[in-house]
Amino acid sequence: MVAKKQAVLMRTPEGLYCPAGDFHIDPLRPVKTAIISHAHSDHARAGHGHYHASESCIPLLKTRLNIEHYSEHGWGRPFKLGKATVSFHPAGHVLGSAQIRVTVNGEVWVFSGDYKRMPDASCEPFELVECDTFITEATFGLPVYRWEDPQTVFQQMADWLQENRKQGQHSLVLAYSLGKAQRVLANLQGKWDDIAWVHGSIHNINQDYMEQGIELLPTRHTQEWDKKEPPPPGQLIIAPPGAVAGTWVKRFTPCKMAGVSGWAAIRGIRRRQGYNRGFAVSDHADWPNLIRTIKETKAQKVWVTHGQSQLFARYIREELGIEADAWDSLYGGDEAEEQAT
Repeated sequence: MVAKKQAVLMRTPEGLYCPAGDFHIDPLRPVKTAIISHAHSDHARAGHGHYHASESCIPLLKTRLNIEHYSEHGWGRPFKLGKATVSFHPAGHVLGSAQIRVTVNGEVWVFSGDYKRMPDASCEPFELVECDTFITEATFGLPVYRWEDPQTVFQQMADWLQENRKQGQHSLVLAYSLGKAQRVLANLQGKWDDIAWVHGSIHNINQDYMEQGIELLPTRHTQEWDKKEPPPPGQLIIAPPGAVAGTWVKRFTPCKMAGVSGWAAIRGIRRRQGYNRGFAVSDHADWPNLIRTIKETKAQKVWVTHGQSQLFARYIREELGIEADAWDSLYGGDEAEEQAT
């Protein structure tokens, strides 16, 4: 009787596990060896014995988690863990975000983490990796989600900022502290002829980005905002969404508020969040690019980890003719990427 072949990766209470290499990928609970796809808090957690991540992700993990025991890896450079061969490949999600390629006995699995394929000056571009089994996200895995050209959206943002200035209003732009805020700052260069004021959680991560050569719009920490003699109306302030829940935001009145997220593509969501304006800019793949990526990997099997997992897995099976399974992980989309501020 032929023994059943063991999967390269398997689901466990701690998270995705590789028996051949004795490591976990983006584990939810403390483990001995953790391979981290990127530094967002739903994928990178404290308490692991040893961290493996891309070279550009490690500084962010140090800032966010204060890690001490780690190994940093260059793009596409294979390394061994037990009987498994592992390599990191750019996911295009945020700076340092990686797809993780795992090979055991010639079988190739790729964990995508979170990814996008739109151009982005603030992080490494997505790299396609062919594989036998592809583990994909589906945060925006519905046909309604189709992103507009980012440069068009950022020009609309710049025009909105200028209009608010003419009206004597500050502009409060809400964007996640890691990735989205830096993408806004990188893309407003040449479109906004002034500085941006940034929340402390964004300021700290900006330093990591700039030290790695990412060019951002000049900024000042909001701690420098003088309440008695504030700057003239028309300032740009960038903060994480959680910052508006307290009294911190009151110093910036009068202001108009905008949200920057893929969810802004749905008008009803913008209204419920109380934004004056929504800009649909996401660091996740939209529907066409999810489909495109699955086809281009040439994978024979697909796991869908979060977002519209059940619906998207069904579409893959019925419309693409590829074996697919939904995995209801605890990873989130845009809304889970922001730590409390």
